Amino acid sequence: MMQEKIEQKLAERFPDALSRTVENESHGHRVPQGSETHFKVCVVDATLAGLSRVQRHQLIYQLLGEELSQGVHALALHLYTPGEWQGQVPQSPDCQHAR
Repeated sequence: MMQEKIEQKLAERFPDALSRTVENESHGHRVPQGSETHFKVCVVDATLAGLSRVQRHQLIYQLLGEELSQGVHALALHLYTPGEWQGQVPQSPDCQHAR
């Protein structure tokens, strides 16, 4: 399962994360039922300190390169240090092309 692969890679890269979540948001998009193509990822980890927002995103894209080449179409990334974390993952906007 794609979600489990993503969760495992994040757990290996960020073992001491304050928070680490992966949510399959494919159901809100125009994809076949049961798809694993759109994910929301939230990581709260001290190792993100000193990295710009772009660098944080690049780190995740590199980490999940295999998954992106195997059908993951979209990642909503929310990447924070513990000091930036406000305690909840932002809501994703509705897809314009939802079913």
